[in-house]
Amino acid sequence: MLHRNESPLPNRPPNRLTPRDSALYDSLILRTVSRLMMPLLLLLSIYMLLRGHNLPGGGFIGGLLASSAIILQIVAFGPKTAQRILPINYLLLAAFGVFFGAIWGLPAMVAGSPYMQAFWLPDPIPGVGKIGTPVLFDIGVYFTVIGVTTKIALLLVEEPSLFPLPAMKSAPVEQEEGA
Repeated sequence: MLHRNESPLPNRPPNRLTPRDSALYDSLILRTVSRLMMPLLLLLSIYMLLRGHNLPGGGFIGGLLASSAIILQIVAFGPKTAQRILPINYLLLAAFGVFFGAIWGLPAMVAGSPYMQAFWLPDPIPGVGKIGTPVLFDIGVYFTVIGVTTKIALLLVEEPSLFPLPAMKSAPVEQEEGA
């Protein structure tokens, strides 16, 4: 049986209009929806990140939304294609997020206050709201959550190729007497 990107003639090159890793990622509907949803999910994640201190949201929820956009690309196109689309080292992104979030507690210590004491700009920024050290801490959480959840998803997808199972031999099945 031929797959969509395979040619019925042996001398003809396969169709390379839509990249995919294997026949496992061969859903036209899923690929189309994932292309449309990625920018929407990323915009929603940034919105949730920035509104997090006044209403529900913040770095964690925003990071989960952003990583779900990336994971949707992994499910639709396969891990190799998704890594070509967004060539990011997700462990470094997570480490950067932890570092970025942790340094915003230092201004309070310099001022003689406890670590992570909040400092806010006096005037709100139009369209964004009040900005302070808690928002910057949330940005660090945002990057950490994106890095960790996406790396976990990539490891789960690549796990069979990293640790292949030994070939299973089928044992003969004994038939019951009287059957």
